[in-house]
Amino acid sequence: MQFDNSYARLPDRMFARVAPTPVAEPGLIAVNAPLARELGLDPEWLQSPEGLAVLAGNALPEGADPLTQAYAGQQFGNWVPQLGDGRAVLLGELIARDGSHQDWQLKGAGRTPFSRGGDGRAWMGPVIREYLISEAMHALGVPTTRALAAVTTGEPVWREGALPGAILSRIAPSHIRVGTFQYFSAREDLEALRLLTDLACARHYPGVSGAEGLLEAATRAQAELIAQWMGLGFIHGVMNTDNAHVGGITIDYGPCAYMDGYHPDKVFSSIDRNGRYAYSNQPQIAVWNIAQLASALLPLIDPDEAKAVERATAIVHRYADLYQAAWGRRFRAKLGLLTEEEGDIALIHRLLDRMAKLNADFTRTFRGLAEGTARDEFIEREAFDTWEAEWLARLAREGSTVEEARARIATVSPAIIPRNHRIEGAIASAVAGDMAPFHRLETALKTPFAAAPDDPLRHAPVQNEIVRQTFCGT
Repeated sequence: MQFDNSYARLPDRMFARVAPTPVAEPGLIAVNAPLARELGLDPEWLQSPEGLAVLAGNALPEGADPLTQAYAGQQFGNWVPQLGDGRAVLLGELIARDGSHQDWQLKGAGRTPFSRGGDGRAWMGPVIREYLISEAMHALGVPTTRALAAVTTGEPVWREGALPGAILSRIAPSHIRVGTFQYFSAREDLEALRLLTDLACARHYPGVSGAEGLLEAATRAQAELIAQWMGLGFIHGVMNTDNAHVGGITIDYGPCAYMDGYHPDKVFSSIDRNGRYAYSNQPQIAVWNIAQLASALLPLIDPDEAKAVERATAIVHRYADLYQAAWGRRFRAKLGLLTEEEGDIALIHRLLDRMAKLNADFTRTFRGLAEGTARDEFIEREAFDTWEAEWLARLAREGSTVEEARARIATVSPAIIPRNHRIEGAIASAVAGDMAPFHRLETALKTPFAAAPDDPLRHAPVQNEIVRQTFCGT
């Protein structure tokens, strides 16, 4: 394996050098063989005793330079000047087969200087959740961190009781967050801000340079990312600035969830008591996070603060148009439309309003448009019938047949998502020693648009299966 550890070459104040804490008895949960090959790693070796030792943090691969990154953040709007990797160790940056740098991080690898009293460990539940959901996001075409492997530790982790410990090998083009910039801005460390800006541009936006260029690229990337989330009914759950990635990728899958029945105010996270990060609030929170990035970058944009504020504000204000355009493209595609009409947005909202009123399943309704079964998701069928007549008329105006539209919808509206009750079932089975539900779900989520109509994993939960709350792993 080839390492080139650019982050480790930054000044020491930007991170803490720390190695993973060894575990008692590592055991394999899963290795993502296709991803391993993309990274130039041998999947067979990763499953060997030597590879397992690396995945568990009991041994370091040659060329690794382990560290934990420093960052700050606003958590539910409240400023925390120092957070950092409290349970994750960056082994180093692999040079993938395509020449890109890819961070290899062990999540749950033990205490670090940023642990703030925590144990630095992870239990099996959130490791399985992140593995399945991050890989599902990748299969759905959403920029995301990836899961290379998951292992057990042979040690208990204490949360509400003793739970089996586990470690996730997480892969990302970087782990640079909005909160990383905030950390150095709060310390008025202009050198660190410049170095971080240059690194973020090199890793995520080749051809872009400078703070203004980074801010503009990050604004565009976040607008596209959130539109993708909204088009899938995905709720991140904890959109703090330390969980907002400057490269526009999905990171930190804590109490995240996909909606079953649609409602714009849906919240799952047990710690989001006021609905700050509800489904419908995600676009506004994203631009709020981008505004915090802009604030951190002001000294690099212009030494005259008033001019810096004016230039940064102009960039941040572009977000609304960028997001609305991206959202419109996503949802037009989910209706199978090829062209744009002034009334399209209203047509989309009329469907969503009916779905919310009648608690229609988000994924099954849009997939049903592709398969001719969307009407079955509405307890009042006539509510769908009146909307369908408008949709059919719209298709006729652009010259598309229903069959053509349905074929297009089937490529953008998945049949299978990692539903909450399936995730919880896989976790419960894994804790009991049965990994079959995990592997069944892992396999199915690799081809989310191709599931057979009778596949049970497509089913919405029945009443006693509904998951109403999801939880952080700490």
